Amino acid sequence: MIHSAVFLLLVSMSQEPSHDPVDWKQLATFVDSWEGTETGLVGDGVGSRTCQLVLGDNYLFCDNTSTFAPQEKNPNGEVHQDWTIFSYDKLHSRFVARQFNIETFVNYFVMDVEASDANRLVFVSESSENAPEGTRARLTYSFPGADQFEEVFELAWPGEDFEVYATNLWRRAGAKR
Repeated sequence: MIHSAVFLLLVSMSQEPSHDPVDWKQLATFVDSWEGTETGLVGDGVGSRTCQLVLGDNYLFCDNTSTFAPQEKNPNGEVHQDWTIFSYDKLHSRFVARQFNIETFVNYFVMDVEASDANRLVFVSESSENAPEGTRARLTYSFPGADQFEEVFELAWPGEDFEVYATNLWRRAGAKR
């Protein structure tokens, strides 16, 4: 009996992994080029973002650049870049996002399924590489129209509550304002 159970386990482990296509319906609106206005702790800025499905449509890759001219909140100005890669975690039935920032932070976000719906997606960090232990982050996307979305990035330093770090309004490149 034990031998047959071990045999079945080995057979199931040797089978090809599932290549079922991911249903990107919840994130499909991101696939395009975007222009944005941004405001937050580092001042006001503008951004551009491109999102595309990659590697056999198994991942959603977003390449972002935000530029903040010198201003009172940020006398030297700043160019921020990040890559966000969304994927679907089949084991936990939810989307996840890995965000790589030019400042060397790497955030691993999971979708808060209970806080998300058709008009709002919420991702909460489970870990943050190169940030102080206990740092948390939250990304919230809301969709006020077909050609735009709002992105709110919040941070919580160890032992503190979430604080809005940046709010971005993204419009589909070429869309009428």
